[in-house]
Order: sequence, then structure tokens, then C-alpha cells
Amino acid sequence: MPRPPEELTVQTWIRFQTGDGEIGFGRIEGDHVIEYDGPGYARPEPTGAALPREGLRLLSPCDPGKIVALWNNFHALARKLEKPVPAHPLFLIKPASSVAGPGDAILRPRSYGGKIVYEGELGIVIGRRCRNVSPEDAASHIFGYTVFNDVTAGEIIAEDPGFPQWCRAKGFDTFGCLGPAIVTNFDWRAACVVTRLDGAERQNYPLSDLIFSPEQQVSLISQDLTLMPGDVIACGTSLGVGSMKDGAVVEVTIQGIGSLVNHMRG
Repeated sequence: MPRPPEELTVQTWIRFQTGDGEIGFGRIEGDHVIEYDGPGYARPEPTGAALPREGLRLLSPCDPGKIVALWNNFHALARKLEKPVPAHPLFLIKPASSVAGPGDAILRPRSYGGKIVYEGELGIVIGRRCRNVSPEDAASHIFGYTVFNDVTAGEIIAEDPGFPQWCRAKGFDTFGCLGPAIVTNFDWRAACVVTRLDGAERQNYPLSDLIFSPEQQVSLISQDLTLMPGDVIACGTSLGVGSMKDGAVVEVTIQGIGSLVNHMRG
């Protein structure tokens, strides 16, 4: 069935906090935000308010129940690591408690003094509940796309020789940086992920190098677990991953979506 015309347009959705501390949802139109009574993927209704963008504090644009984070999903990185192309997306789950928004600090865990790593990525935001979705139907379950920084406590993964600790290393509070917006109908094939650390470019890779496309990711992962509206799939990263020192500023940019800026705090 053809999608309605309004679902085919490019829209930019945000979650924000006003100067009075109220949290709201809206769609950007020029210098204003058209306020809605819920997030875009929930098919909300407009409240009738149009708020000036200036003065609004951006929050993570969605409140996911879970983040499905992929590994080894770019051909260039697979070649560098000398890893075979996987037959199915390789993923772990980052908890909802790991989410941080634009401008938030990435907090060093009190229990960990080792290196902390940035990983700039594209994020897929789920719009409809999906379970066992076909590849042909997967696009209709994607609400839009955002920017993601899959922060990792690098030395924890192999800390125990008997059990790689991916979830612990990536699941600390503030280690799932998300934002600044969700863009619908985004042409990811023409975009690149650029990560800057203290202003110096560290990553610049094309999303066209993905092993599994967003539609393939949604379809295949939905065979394993149910994806709910607002959940995020982090598509994995490519070349240029590195560590951040306390006080560093990390900026992940995808042209057409925006820049996600966070800073390390010890």
C-alpha cells in the first residue's frame, strides 16, 4: 500500500526542554518548533503552539526502551580487522539508562580508570512495532534517523579472559549519546559520518559502505527480538575510532541530520 504523502516528506523532529523546565516534542519549521502532544513516531497531534527555537534546550530526540548496537557492519573496518563479513547482524543491547542527549556530559564511571572510546554512528529510530518483518516491509517500520555516539569503556571488553563484556563496557550511564534530532526520509546512502575530537577530524566514512542496510538490519533483527516504537538501532562504526581524555569535546556530524556534541567529564 502506498504511503501517505506526509509520510514521504523530510521532517526534523526534536524533544526539548523549555526555560520553564517543561519537556515537549516538536517539528522544526524555520526558526520555530511546531509543538505536538507526543513524539513523531507516536502519530501525535499538534498542540497549536509554535515556539521560537532559540531558548529551547535539546534533549535526546527519543526515549528508547533499548538500543540495539551493531558491530562489524562496515566493509572497510572488516578488512582492517581481518574479520569475515557476518551472515547476520552482530549486536549487543545498550540499556535505556545509557542514553545521553545533546550537550550532556559523558561521565567516567567511578569504578573505571581506563580508556573511553568514541564511535560515531548512524542511528535508526523505529516507528512501528515490528516482529518478523520482511525486508520489503522494513522501511515502513523506520520512523527516521539520528546521530549516535556508541561510547565504550574499551579495556573492559577483554578484562575477563573467559567472557567478553560488551554490554558492561558499553552500558554505563551516558554511554549512549543520541541526537540532536530525528530526520524522516533521510537519504543515508549519500551521507557520511564525521567525528571530531577537540576540533580535529578523527572519522569520516561513507554510510554507503554499510554491510547491512537499515532495512536489512530492521528485518533481520526483528527475527530475533521485537522492536518497539522509539527503539534505536545503532548501525555500527567504521575506521577512526579512538579514545577521549577527560575534558575532551566530541562532535559527531551527519550532514542533513546535524551535529551531536558531548564532552567527557571525569
